[in-house]
Amino acid sequence: MPASHRLHRTKLIVTLGPATESEETIGQLIDLGVDVFRLNMSHAKHEWAARMAKSVRRLSVERQRHVAVLFDLTGPSIRTGDLKEPYSLNIGDLVEFRREGTEPTIPLSTTVNYGGMMDDVAEGRTLVVDNGTLLMEIRSRQDERIICEVKNAGTLGSRRHINLPGTRLNLPAMTEKDRNDLALAIACDADYVAGSFVRDAAHVHEIRHAIEALEGHAQVVAKIEDQEAVRNIDSIIQASDVIMIARGDLGIEVAFEELPILQRRIVKRCHELSRRVIVATQLLDSMIQNPTPTRAEVTDCSNAVFEEADALMLSGETSVGKHPLRCVDALVRIAARIERSGGLGYGQGVLLREERQKTARAAVMLADSMPDAKLVVLTRRGVLANHTAMLRPRSASFFAFTPKESVCRQLALTRNVTPVQMPFAANIDETIQRASALLVERGDITPGTPLVIVSDILSNHIAANSILLHHA
Repeated sequence: MPASHRLHRTKLIVTLGPATESEETIGQLIDLGVDVFRLNMSHAKHEWAARMAKSVRRLSVERQRHVAVLFDLTGPSIRTGDLKEPYSLNIGDLVEFRREGTEPTIPLSTTVNYGGMMDDVAEGRTLVVDNGTLLMEIRSRQDERIICEVKNAGTLGSRRHINLPGTRLNLPAMTEKDRNDLALAIACDADYVAGSFVRDAAHVHEIRHAIEALEGHAQVVAKIEDQEAVRNIDSIIQASDVIMIARGDLGIEVAFEELPILQRRIVKRCHELSRRVIVATQLLDSMIQNPTPTRAEVTDCSNAVFEEADALMLSGETSVGKHPLRCVDALVRIAARIERSGGLGYGQGVLLREERQKTARAAVMLADSMPDAKLVVLTRRGVLANHTAMLRPRSASFFAFTPKESVCRQLALTRNVTPVQMPFAANIDETIQRASALLVERGDITPGTPLVIVSDILSNHIAANSILLHHA
């Protein structure tokens, strides 16, 4: 899509599901401006996920859009077992959580898929079920089971997610299911793989090594979902390609009044350390049922755009909601309006530790000083384009030229960049002429437009970080 047609700099990630699985709807979502489609492997069957990835690829090619596919691994989450019928719980009821293969000792009993939970927890700590729907206190702990007291009335169903705020869990980074799902992701040529419940840099490295072992090229998204991840945030940011602030579980793990502060702190730190960042979960939650967002949701989305996050992600709103197209339209409208009002300016605080980053800073300053100039990045792997984007140029979306389609798709998550696939010539001057001519041909610029071109590509077999002012 030519930059002139893009009304927003913030990238949009949409989760596919029953509400959006038809090819017609996927095509409409791409037309609305969706940049990345997420496949949530906590719920997706392999056959369905493979079909969705194939549809996204074909429909985006038809539209000449570089749209990415993100496989979101389930991760080492703790879930309850299967129940014949949901339990209706009242305050004061006792509920048993036990290892699989053991027999119940009280009427309200369910298994958990993580037997080590009994060793990790302590009496008196809080146990949260189903994203905060049920709160319980751990009353007693034994080798094979714990007994909890219900603190609020509600319903306990099958395979409900369990949180243990403040408890250090000795879960693996990847489960056997994750490894099977990752093999599918690589077979589908996934652009991104998200690791759930990442707690430290070692977990990120394990996921990356697993991708490399399968000869995949997917970049790693680390989901920040608990207090331990927050404590290790710097090392996780540096080990990852992208950070996702997954506010659902994170909002349960920390006091809810701390969540906005943590979000802003993590976004700022991602800017400083030059890593892309996604804000996710419950952005437009009421629109799962309603055709318009609440005013609080509009303000929440606006804050994420004002913080200049790279991307915003919709989950249930588009996977199972009644109004998926309206949700995307609402997010586009909010992003476009807030971007016109300016942002927090965290891009000014990027720590320039590499020569490439310093070159990008000089190019951005030059482009920003010339009202009519367009910024162009020539990059083989997308690294320079990402560094440039993290500096948050004030000019309209800039162009990143690269020979590889896969790099174009991985730049679909980078704020304010329009990726363009084009083979590079052996000589950088010819590459610049080709890029300039292509932008004129596409209607992105007019002849004579000043182009600030920043490059780190090989020229006559020499790696050169360079800036050039060229007129189309």
